[in-house]
Amino acid sequence: MSKSTGWKIRLPSPREHPRITATVVIVLLALVALGGGLALGSWRNACYDCPSIAQIHVWEPTQSTKILSHDGQLIAELGQERRTAVALDALPAYVAQAFVAVEDRRFYEHNGFDMRGIARAVVGLILNQRIVGGGSTITQQLARNMFVQLGFEQRFSRKLKELKVALELEQAYSKDQILEAYINQVNYGRGHYGIESASQWFFGKPASAIDPAEAALLAAVINLPEHYSPFRHPERALQRRNMILDLMRQQGYLGPAEAERWKQTPLPEEPHTTGEGEIAPYFVEWVRGLLDDRYGSDLYRKGYRIYTTLDLEMQKRAKEAMERGWTYIEGQPGYRHPTYAESMSQKAAESFSETPYLQGMFLAMDARTGEVRAMIGGRDFEDSKFNRATQARRQPGSVFKPFVYTAAIANRIPASHIIYDAPYVEEVGDTIWSPRNFGGTFAGPVTLREALRRSINVVAVKLGKEVGIETVAQTARRLGIETDIPRVPATSIGAASVIPLQMLEAYSAFANQGVRVHPRTILRVEDADGNVLWQTEPEQDTVLDPNTATIVTDMLRDVVDRGTAYSAIRGPDPNNRILPYEIPAAGKTGTTNDYTDVWFVGFTPDLLAAVWFGFDTPKRIMVNATGGGHAAPVWGQFMRSVYVSESDSVPPLLPPPEPWTIPETLTAVEIDAETGKLATEWCPMDRSRVYTEYFIPGTEPTEACEMDPGGLFGAPIRGFGTPSEPDPARPLRPDTSPPDSSWNASGDTIPRY
Repeated sequence: MSKSTGWKIRLPSPREHPRITATVVIVLLALVALGGGLALGSWRNACYDCPSIAQIHVWEPTQSTKILSHDGQLIAELGQERRTAVALDALPAYVAQAFVAVEDRRFYEHNGFDMRGIARAVVGLILNQRIVGGGSTITQQLARNMFVQLGFEQRFSRKLKELKVALELEQAYSKDQILEAYINQVNYGRGHYGIESASQWFFGKPASAIDPAEAALLAAVINLPEHYSPFRHPERALQRRNMILDLMRQQGYLGPAEAERWKQTPLPEEPHTTGEGEIAPYFVEWVRGLLDDRYGSDLYRKGYRIYTTLDLEMQKRAKEAMERGWTYIEGQPGYRHPTYAESMSQKAAESFSETPYLQGMFLAMDARTGEVRAMIGGRDFEDSKFNRATQARRQPGSVFKPFVYTAAIANRIPASHIIYDAPYVEEVGDTIWSPRNFGGTFAGPVTLREALRRSINVVAVKLGKEVGIETVAQTARRLGIETDIPRVPATSIGAASVIPLQMLEAYSAFANQGVRVHPRTILRVEDADGNVLWQTEPEQDTVLDPNTATIVTDMLRDVVDRGTAYSAIRGPDPNNRILPYEIPAAGKTGTTNDYTDVWFVGFTPDLLAAVWFGFDTPKRIMVNATGGGHAAPVWGQFMRSVYVSESDSVPPLLPPPEPWTIPETLTAVEIDAETGKLATEWCPMDRSRVYTEYFIPGTEPTEACEMDPGGLFGAPIRGFGTPSEPDPARPLRPDTSPPDSSWNASGDTIPRY
């Protein structure tokens, strides 16, 4: 029995209970009087399969395992019987009084059975040839509940078994220990066992905090849980509760006025639930799967407390953002598929082998520790338990491109490197393959920074070829992509299939300046007594040089601040940014062929998150569906809900993070954005083209940009059109002015939904 409730104790010898022997004699005499062979032999034979005193000594009630958030809030329970043991001395005195008043008013006087109850049973047997009515003491009820082999049928043989075990319980344990076990064992219906679980279900508070009216209700329900349910049959529940309050008054536990006052207390109108099956079902199932192999059946019966990394408030806000995203996409004029509501209505008439409606997933993870803060693995857990965050393999599209650019930077190809964006043809086996850019246009010579900002496909393919696809694949593998990566040119623009969780893990190396953190879901496991059985620590690996990671992160900041994610995350309204520039952010949009998958994977210095939308069987979402237009807005709204308070009285979930630090080992150089060459006092004439680029020492350009035509002998004349000086406070990234919609693949404006 649970140590926390004092159930594992020494078995006393029969000599310590002289009244027991007399009790047995009385019982046996009663049995002899009944005739029909029910004498001493019958007493022995009837209970040949009863549990022994040794079994009683080691018996422990089954307790459900609690899945808790990182700050100890209940998320879900595992086990067929939801039960949390509570010590009797931790409860108000009127709890025990309520149960004793209605179930066994002479509990503290008898030795396991009540002679009046026995008499009623004997009379019933004689008159009706069967046991009629109750007559079982609390000890007898506990015996029956402890050991199911005793049976529940109304037969005399069961009564004998029940009585024998009850007598042995009275030998082994004190009255308070028996009562404590009883109130922790009784069934309240709907999988709730014991007073603690029932109190949380009925009232949303621990049993230690209930009042006399609530204690009376809990004592009332155990007789017939469904019949006296306050949620299904409030009239019956009220009548029986008030009857118990009257009994408590009659037996001196309550005064008359006090009893009448508690009778006026209203019943609970609906159960208090944790949101299990609603708030984080995919996360709970993931955790359960991780622990099942480690603990086996003990996971469902020993009352473990599993402290996880989940943040319930972040989970709630992620769910809200995803729901808005689904609704927004399904409401677009170009959306031609059944909506979720239509599909579920149709499912009432027919079954589906797969979900026909738009799916999605969301993941949020602490950038430094890998602790998973939020997880949405699909739209409806009850309809589909397939976890798209941890199990799905989908083409990532352009969210794979940062691995190509990382391989280039690591191999001393700087962000200012120029590649010509022009039609490109590649022989792949027996076929000719030609990558296309979004919109079908070409930009000519562009820097790597500009190409990533604008998500230009041809440049990524050419860069992958320049670096080597094998190098790109090894880089992705080192960062955390464990799925197969084909060694083909299309890999550079996301042709390989990836698991979203691995993609988020890979991006952690950018957020942490080269340190990859492994996703972590479990903080520690405690037994029912609070002993730590298993405790985890963050797992980290240095996979990139900090200089490389910093440069790539800065390039990804451009995607958010001026690139394909600008409209969705920063927003065009300078007075009302979706995510203010004070919150440093970086990330990458992704869209696959024929608009089948849309992605955004992004991060701040302390939080990573990934968003994906698509169908389980890949098919076009709609024409022009993009990561910037449909996934990035969800990311932006979620991050806003985390970092930006909508009310002065409510602080944000997280304070604004400090910007990434720039390693002193990087070299900062003023660069002409069009040519990738060194900027000079006179070149370029358009000083908006000048920005600060960071280089691994030795990779910075040595050639200055050519002077713009004009002036005397091609040079500007002093005092006439003299270029303005570069902004000395220019940030790490280029300026944050709104981008030109001509290259914004997401469109110029994205609604806030």
